[in-house]
Amino acid sequence: MRTLFLLLFTGLTGFINPVFPQQIDSNGSTLSLDDVIDLALTYSPTSKYVQNRNVNYFWRYRNFKTRFRPQLTLNGNLPNYTHTTQPITQPDGSIEFKQVSNLSASTNLSLSQSIPQLGTSIWASTTAHGIQNLNKNEIGFSGSPFVIGFSQPLFAYNWMKWYRKTEPMIYDEAQKRFVEEIEEIALNATYRYFNYLMVQTNYKLAENNLKNSRDNLRISQTKKELGQISDNDYSRIELSVLNAQKALNQASMELKNTDFELKRYVGLDQSMEIDLDIPLDIRFFDIDIDLAVQKARENRRETTLYQRRLINADRELAEAKNSTGLSTTLRGSFGLSNSAETVWGIYDKPERDRMLRISLSIPILDWGRSASTVKLAESERELTIYNVNKDIEEFDRSVIVQVEQFSLLQDQLKTATEADKVAENGYQIALRKFQNGELSITDLNIALQEREQAKRDYIRSIQSFWVAYYRLRVLTLFDFEKGHNITYGNPMLDEEVGRFLF
Repeated sequence: MRTLFLLLFTGLTGFINPVFPQQIDSNGSTLSLDDVIDLALTYSPTSKYVQNRNVNYFWRYRNFKTRFRPQLTLNGNLPNYTHTTQPITQPDGSIEFKQVSNLSASTNLSLSQSIPQLGTSIWASTTAHGIQNLNKNEIGFSGSPFVIGFSQPLFAYNWMKWYRKTEPMIYDEAQKRFVEEIEEIALNATYRYFNYLMVQTNYKLAENNLKNSRDNLRISQTKKELGQISDNDYSRIELSVLNAQKALNQASMELKNTDFELKRYVGLDQSMEIDLDIPLDIRFFDIDIDLAVQKARENRRETTLYQRRLINADRELAEAKNSTGLSTTLRGSFGLSNSAETVWGIYDKPERDRMLRISLSIPILDWGRSASTVKLAESERELTIYNVNKDIEEFDRSVIVQVEQFSLLQDQLKTATEADKVAENGYQIALRKFQNGELSITDLNIALQEREQAKRDYIRSIQSFWVAYYRLRVLTLFDFEKGHNITYGNPMLDEEVGRFLF
């Protein structure tokens, strides 16, 4: 098989190195299927979008990992100036409006930590607060030198435990999706390559047909002068020239449109002249069905997605059970507090503060709402299990069908190759016979149509072969030529992480 499969991957950091596109002559170039795929993976806007989305999932996962690490936070108001009239409660209970003018400052340093296995939140803090009464020129300070506290839900839904299960799976899916979407770019580039190649083939056939038709007309003019051809046959030959010219004009317009689409997808300059090679060096080989199914299960994101769907079903059932019954939260804190006329006086013989509180929520009458919520979650869980098992079977079957189709397309390509050779040889023989007066224009046109049809069938067979192979790679994310999993690096991610670290 062509070196196509070897050029696409360069190990763990196997993203395509943008060397080849820089070597293309701006005045024109002949491109192979390898080249077009290389260009698409390196320069296409779709490739940049896929890289950027992969970066997004990287930062999402990094944010998740930092969420359960200790968080140190400093808050403060420096300063807080107030000058207003406020209602003040007097010793006898009456209220008088007094002008209040003060300047205050406060600071709070807190350290918090979550324990996801238990759903517990613990924290420690130190605070200081100072206020100056500008009307009386008095200053006072208060604060808590040290406070430690916790919050522990009891018989409650622990979102942190489930979050720690599903978020790494989402990141794993994103990594597999990245490789899959890069492979899909190669597949789409293959579609566009052969679409261009088919139009280019039609254009070249039309050019060749016009040339041959004009040669036939020139020979027929001589024969007509010698009385060796009827006016009717001569008119039909003239019509074949006009039809050939019309076909060339149509092929030219189609080629321009296809040329624009291909260059836009792979990122080539629209002014560049290109010509595509027919990929002829194809080595046929067999793919083991069991290996293909195994690699598809290992490498595709669907496997992780199926597992996450089952976990989400269990999570929703747990949430339904824990959110509809007794809900209890235990909160407690212990610390030191004081007030003084100076800042440092806060830390001189502070008083102890203690707090312990249990919050309860008990449904008394809900008309069966709790029970129906749990039953609904159980039903949805069973439905999810059924759907996942069905999706797994369909996924495995799609891989098997693709392997079988690939084997059949190899046989089809062999047949189409031989048919193309036979049709081309038959047309050349018919052309010589017609020019020697041994064959009618009708028989020549039949040979021409057979030749064009065989050529198009040949191109379609090659296209079907490569498309089937790339689709199989997308389904398995496995390189059957080299025998290892397909991996890509993300240059955009390397650049982002480099900027973040340095």
